[in-house]
Amino acid sequence: MSERIFISPAKYVQGKQTIDRIGEFVAHFGSNALLIADDVVWKLIGERVTQSLQANQLKATKADFIGEASKHEITRIATDAKKHETAFVIGLGGGKTLDAAKAVADELDARIVIVPTIASTDAPTSALSVIYTEEGNFESYRFYKKNPDLVLVDTELIAQAPPRFLASGIADALATWVEVRSVLAFGGKTMAGGVPTLAAEAIAERCEEVLFTYGIQAYEAVKAKVVTPALEAVVEANTLLSGLGFESGGLAAAHAIHNGFTALEGDIHHLTHGEKVAFGTLVQLALEGRPQEEFEQYVAFYMALDLPVTLEDIKLKDASRDDILKVGKAATADGETIHSGFDVTPEEVADAIIAADRYARLYKEHL
Repeated sequence: MSERIFISPAKYVQGKQTIDRIGEFVAHFGSNALLIADDVVWKLIGERVTQSLQANQLKATKADFIGEASKHEITRIATDAKKHETAFVIGLGGGKTLDAAKAVADELDARIVIVPTIASTDAPTSALSVIYTEEGNFESYRFYKKNPDLVLVDTELIAQAPPRFLASGIADALATWVEVRSVLAFGGKTMAGGVPTLAAEAIAERCEEVLFTYGIQAYEAVKAKVVTPALEAVVEANTLLSGLGFESGGLAAAHAIHNGFTALEGDIHHLTHGEKVAFGTLVQLALEGRPQEEFEQYVAFYMALDLPVTLEDIKLKDASRDDILKVGKAATADGETIHSGFDVTPEEVADAIIAADRYARLYKEHL
């Protein structure tokens, strides 16, 4: 019998203007911090973070994140950082910056602090990174011996970001319960290495409940650039609940299909992680043979958040059966997460992709 394993960050802090208190939360980590951010994020919050660190007698060195969370970029930053006595790494920004920061901290054997500036994925709390090629194609997952030491989320920053990012995070998080319940039913393993715990199951289910209840209100709040109770709830669901849920509850088809899409060329790569996961979730529902009424609940919700629900929406209107089969083959490759929840062939995945597109189009036609 497999062990039940639950993992989580050491501390999670969320609220308005928490970025200005980061120095207080990390003061006991050591005296030298390495800050990893791209130019856009640095201009946005770099000075505020630096001031908070200096107010707590901490030194900070900045490293520019450029491009992809690739092996090359990680090695470049880590090699340069070894010249300094880095006690802890602070990753500032979106998913790829944060994934790179985790990897750099692992290379340096340093503590890791994650500061997401958008609530677009559930990556911040996890003990893994998604590694891409220099061209932006999915390459592998990189696992770490521990989760972040601190995840700090400033909801005022989240409210200032483009609404598309929050919607993408909701889509990523909405896959959590869909995937966890399939792992539970199949008896599969989780990203934490064991079988799902009761805690992970409860968290994943609550995650979906919060999103369906408050998701549209939170989306409208970000459009207005205001922080509301609905936004606070959804940011926590996107980041903490989904993060704990997917890692200790398991991933299945939705994320494997997202990874499968990287096998194709074209405009699909301009979509966010969550936008591709949204369609991947619909494909998983089709793969499971869920009732049309349930399928349409997700489609309607996605459409209210301006998320893609058809092949045309994800820039694959003219994809051939062979193209779709390439996605199916990539999604069922050895080591893919689909095997934690399903025993399927590439052809069955391709059929489900085509079926999900038809079901969603049928719903749209009857609006």
